[in-house]
Amino acid sequence: MTDRTFHFTLGPVQSFVAQARRTRDFWAGSFLLSWLAGAAMQTVIAQKGTIAFPTADEGYLGWLRGKESGKRPRQGSIPNRFKATIGEHFQPVLVERAVRDAWRAVAETVWHADLERHCQRYPDSRGIWDRQIDGFWEIAWALGEDDALLDRRKNWRTQLAPDEAGIKCSVMAGWQELSGLPAPDAEALDAFWQPVRADCGRDLAEDETLCAIAFVKRRFPHYFAQVQADLPGGWTLHGWCVNPRTPSTLDLAAAPWLARVVRQESAAALLRLQEAARPLFPPGDSGIDRLRCVKEAYRGRDGLTQPNSSALFSHVLDNKKECSNPAVAREMKQAIKALNLKEHPSPFYAILLMDGDSLGELLRKSGVAVSKALEIFTDQVPDIVDRHNGFLIYAGGDDVLALLPLEDALQCAAAIRQCYRDAFAAQNLESTISAAVEYAHVKMPLTRILRDAHQLLDEVAKEQRGRDSIAVRVWKPGGRALEWAMPWERALVGSPPHPNSPPREGRAHSLKIEQLAAQFARDDAAAKDKEADRFSSKFFYKIREHFDLFNPVQAAETAIFNEQEALSLLAVDYLASGVNEGRSNKLKIKEAEHLIQPLLEQCRPVVRYLDGKSMTLRPKEKLEANGILFRKHERLEADGALLVRFLAHKGVER
Repeated sequence: MTDRTFHFTLGPVQSFVAQARRTRDFWAGSFLLSWLAGAAMQTVIAQKGTIAFPTADEGYLGWLRGKESGKRPRQGSIPNRFKATIGEHFQPVLVERAVRDAWRAVAETVWHADLERHCQRYPDSRGIWDRQIDGFWEIAWALGEDDALLDRRKNWRTQLAPDEAGIKCSVMAGWQELSGLPAPDAEALDAFWQPVRADCGRDLAEDETLCAIAFVKRRFPHYFAQVQADLPGGWTLHGWCVNPRTPSTLDLAAAPWLARVVRQESAAALLRLQEAARPLFPPGDSGIDRLRCVKEAYRGRDGLTQPNSSALFSHVLDNKKECSNPAVAREMKQAIKALNLKEHPSPFYAILLMDGDSLGELLRKSGVAVSKALEIFTDQVPDIVDRHNGFLIYAGGDDVLALLPLEDALQCAAAIRQCYRDAFAAQNLESTISAAVEYAHVKMPLTRILRDAHQLLDEVAKEQRGRDSIAVRVWKPGGRALEWAMPWERALVGSPPHPNSPPREGRAHSLKIEQLAAQFARDDAAAKDKEADRFSSKFFYKIREHFDLFNPVQAAETAIFNEQEALSLLAVDYLASGVNEGRSNKLKIKEAEHLIQPLLEQCRPVVRYLDGKSMTLRPKEKLEANGILFRKHERLEADGALLVRFLAHKGVER
């Protein structure tokens, strides 16, 4: 009998990963999903099957088998979906059983370590635990050559979530928390959860009541090395030691500031900062030292430890629930004020989500080469994220998910994009990748931003801008503040014209909008030097009303002013905003136009059309050599300029 193709998928992905109150929940969901998918892969291999796509990560699978070699995996790298070539005696049901047994093994380890002794007087808790652990995963598989078989199989929806009564989980909506109380009762609820919180420390907040799935995600890192189970196919599954300290959103926001402080300040000032923070939050609870810029800044600083980043933000110090002792909070503020670095840490961090564009047809033509390119790409992404001071959540196949400081997100996205292009070019293939960057204030709910990142990537970067694009949103405490998107070819500095072009010598991974922000920040800081060419803050504050004047009233109408007229008018307004005040060498209109033009280019939306030869071209429109048309809109959108101001000020209003 000839070999057959086995298709496998494990879900639900979004509800397991993205329902996260903390960055550890976010990381844990991705890590466990990858680990379970790895168990499925290894069970296929144990039955003499061969993973066809993506290429199996032998190092990762070795750790699953207890054959430790190479670096210990610290994030997910196995996709939740794969296909394999199998023989006549292959049993698909064993793969499904292996995933459920692996999940049960890690769940039981957590139950016995954390909950069993607390649930003696709560007989319903074990029943809730079993129901949720056994009923969560949706596993689908199919046999056949057609890649669409699995999608049709998933539409059957034979897996239905169990009915959930009682009080609901604080993290995963719709799932019952573990006490089993039928109705809200604060005193009875606290009687169950308070002893559990006492054992779990800061892993559980005072207001958190968790379901079984959320509890496993929150606590498994402490016990993962103990996990071991004999799985179908005749192999033994293992866990390994993982670091439970994950950088928080506050850590990501504070990291660049803290690194600058450590490099610039005296040991005495740093010691004062450290000692002032100690009574507020335990230093060992922080994950900020896992970010490269902080790790490198503290290297050689013997006797100093990183303060908990929660103590570095005024909105936390002013929160009496977080800091009940005003005198201690006041001392921390004084320690920050005494620093030579007068700026405060930005309260914003970034989520980066990237995904390859339209790989299906390329896979059908060159499956082996695509697998090799993705293997090279996945192997290089962790180092790129680390170099940009980020924390990688997941890198597998053509997907990337990472958390980064505000200052590093765009350059990291550009570097990953170049890595992706290079990996495919090495296999003589062309492929593109799109990116979504969410800048979020630390007060914004993490789950909301995670959910939005997928919509930003799929609907804006891919659909609205034509793929091979980057899209950015900024979220402030009041909600969404701005959105900007651009094809990579029009966003990057010195970008080569085609996806398969080699990188230019010495070309930096930076975006034009970043360069504008850097110029604005640099010249704004040198405002006392009246010779500085700078974007006036007054000019930025009025930018929206200027654009409303220039834009056509209706989408189909022609703009009131052409591009040159709009540029000249904005240059006049720029000169009138005060940039020439006190200058001996006054800026002329042409010089002002030269400064303003790059900004306007990033404020005019551009759409990327593939196979533009089938389209009717407007005057002056030209196709790139590879048949791509970039079409500019008539409208100017102020969000591009507002993003420049946001990046320059690091989200801090002045």
